[in-house]
Amino acid sequence: MAADHRAALNDVRALLAVVIYPLQQLTDVPIRLLERMGESFTRFNDLLDENRRLKESESFLKTRQLKYAALEKENIRLRGLLDAAYKLERQVLVAELLAIRLDPYQHVVTVNKGSRIGIKEGQPVLDENGVAGQVLRTTPFTSEVILITDPNHAIPVQVTRNGLLTIAVGGGHIDQLVLPYLPSNADIQVGDLLVTSGLGGVFPAGYPVATVNRVQPQTGRAFSMITATPLASLDRSRELLIVAPHVTDTPVDANAKP
Repeated sequence: MAADHRAALNDVRALLAVVIYPLQQLTDVPIRLLERMGESFTRFNDLLDENRRLKESESFLKTRQLKYAALEKENIRLRGLLDAAYKLERQVLVAELLAIRLDPYQHVVTVNKGSRIGIKEGQPVLDENGVAGQVLRTTPFTSEVILITDPNHAIPVQVTRNGLLTIAVGGGHIDQLVLPYLPSNADIQVGDLLVTSGLGGVFPAGYPVATVNRVQPQTGRAFSMITATPLASLDRSRELLIVAPHVTDTPVDANAKP
């Protein structure tokens, strides 16, 4: 203690410190390794948690993206319906599909509008692309719509190219109409557009119905085999337009008092 008080051992202490320093560093190595390993495990767990959160966020964003895509498509369909309603210049009602019944003998769909809001049998039904069918029967809350492809349905049509009038009958397939009443020498070609002729007063005149996809003369027969593809998206439409009956002006009695 006396020597240390007089600083006589400073050189010895410095020498010992130099000798002991490697031993101190060597004894600290396990502690530093344990600390680094703990930090590594902590960071690894943090990365796992972050990766899990990112995956959950990615799944959520993908779900929202699909929802937005569906909403965008629905918006396009509804805008198409609004454009079609504007072109008709008649009162229409948008109805949503509830059920579909498609077989070779019957093409009928059910919509969510019925007689309690004025829907009546025979009213024409359209979508944004063309004629879809007409109301077959009604209940207070729903209506059944027979599609133009039903074998029991017929619609008067006209060829826009030359004004030729005929009748299109359902072919029993969701993508086929048949024109059975045109003779073999009729002026009709593949690609001709068929629109409603307005005859019969059920369907508004000039609304697209189908395009001709086959004209095949039949040997020994007076009529050709002519088929057409409906323009309406009969197997994809979720909303339909039910067209109100055409309202005619009531005649005025000249002898009636004002």
